[in-house]
Amino acid sequence: MRISKTASRDVLAAALLLLTLVSCGAQPEGEAEETLASQESALASVRVRLMAANITSGNLQSYDPGHGTRLFQGTDPDIVMIQEFNYGDNSAASIRQFVNTAFGSNFYYYREGGAQIPNGVISRYPIIASGEWDDPQVDNRDFAYARIDIPGPKDLWVVSVHLLTASSTTRNTEASSLVSRIKASIPAGDYLAIGGDFNTDSRSESCFSTFSQVVVTSSPYPADKNGNTNTNASRGKPYDHVLVNSGLRAYQTATVIGGSTFANGLVLDSRVYSPLSEISPVQSADSGATNMQHMAVIKDFLIPSDTTSAGLSVGAPNGGESWAAGSSQSITWTASGVTNVKVEYSLNGGSTWTVLSSSTAASTGRYTWTVPSSATTTARVRVSDAANAALSDTSDAAFFITEGGGGGTGTVFVNEVLANEAGSDVNGEFVELVNPGSTAVSLAGWTLSDAASVRHTFPSGTTLAAGAALVVFGGASGIPSGIPAVAASTGTLGLSNSGDTVTVKNSAGTVVDTATLSSALCGTDGVSANRSPDGSSSGAFVLHTGLAGTGSSPGKRASGADF
Repeated sequence: MRISKTASRDVLAAALLLLTLVSCGAQPEGEAEETLASQESALASVRVRLMAANITSGNLQSYDPGHGTRLFQGTDPDIVMIQEFNYGDNSAASIRQFVNTAFGSNFYYYREGGAQIPNGVISRYPIIASGEWDDPQVDNRDFAYARIDIPGPKDLWVVSVHLLTASSTTRNTEASSLVSRIKASIPAGDYLAIGGDFNTDSRSESCFSTFSQVVVTSSPYPADKNGNTNTNASRGKPYDHVLVNSGLRAYQTATVIGGSTFANGLVLDSRVYSPLSEISPVQSADSGATNMQHMAVIKDFLIPSDTTSAGLSVGAPNGGESWAAGSSQSITWTASGVTNVKVEYSLNGGSTWTVLSSSTAASTGRYTWTVPSSATTTARVRVSDAANAALSDTSDAAFFITEGGGGGTGTVFVNEVLANEAGSDVNGEFVELVNPGSTAVSLAGWTLSDAASVRHTFPSGTTLAAGAALVVFGGASGIPSGIPAVAASTGTLGLSNSGDTVTVKNSAGTVVDTATLSSALCGTDGVSANRSPDGSSSGAFVLHTGLAGTGSSPGKRASGADF
């Protein structure tokens, strides 16, 4: 997180003062909570909207029909703990399309792999860690978690859950397992939210007592326009919940949509919501669509923000990329303390600039660009504060524009890493690189490093074909036959079984991709860490055995098929 120690102490002091003031009052519980929310809002500067959503419809437990998509669009959540996270053919491209449509192209997501009805997390803010914890009572989904870099001095951990309908005893067993995971994995000082479909028949079920060890489960509860707090399809049972720990609960505030205010949060039922124009493009019948699972639950929080100076940083293209003329690409950036940005490009290394947009909202973080039909090896982009030209950032190095031929682009990322080789021959360690794009990428002069040093430099003439993989092994004797692979130029990869970081840099020294692997992903003999979904640059790393019946698949897809 980006906050000074002084700022952290100031926030803590303010919070302690607030708690002291509240403790001196003698209001009933409801009035005390209202006072707390009112006082906190004076300290807070960033509103974060959390949603629990099992709102698929149709016949395939999928978001294809569009009813759920409109409910997302109409309420504009910042972070969603989503269930039955299926769309289209469930490829990375399809899931990305859904997230772009329902939320925006600047949103991040995590979706658990290998599940029939996966849980997931979608976030406006960067997901800096994610994964899944085993649900011991069910075999078609697990608990999906994400650590999110929200504004302010603390991270937010969210867990997306979908408990079983079997019995309250089974649900309590699931809750006990999850609570144990949370206690072992999540720092006590961070924020925590557990959200999703609990399938609970009442709020007195034992699982709530179990969950109360880590989150607040007491009233007041979110409600719809008519005051109904139940969330299942028939509106008779409290199936769905957003539960947060006491640190975050202190910052809960009313959910405000248009001219409507929901003091304790909102149960979203389009059939009773009025006026419907406040949640456009939602249609009245959306919450009653065929096989619509449940009602979404929303809670809002006003949290202390970071104390940071204004800043801008270009994310892409930042040097070394190869973009085809005529293709559609995203210029991306990060910004703080800036309202609007000016976006420009240069074809001659920065001697002259062409304006793409004189003023674009900085918060979007991206600008969609149709690459011009002028081949060059010295292209750069520049993003500057529209109100202060002195504040700007330019691509760290030149990127390439290639002649079109239908457009397309090539990219490279780390897809699979074997740090703990089978047996004791370290030549068997490997790093698999994948180019999912439609254009070959020159790797000449690129480097592959671990946390200790550069382990391999790609020689002149090395290319990674479009839609292909290339594997770097620790030594030539470790390379299996029949796969595209090379041996590390230093004679070793030297990957650590206790956790390591693999970094790929282009010839300009710009980081292209980084894979940081925990000891849990590096410590199993002969089992690699692989992206999930396989072949997705945004996928989290999981043990290969969680994707397929084999320990690794260098140069192949996790299933053993060719790229």
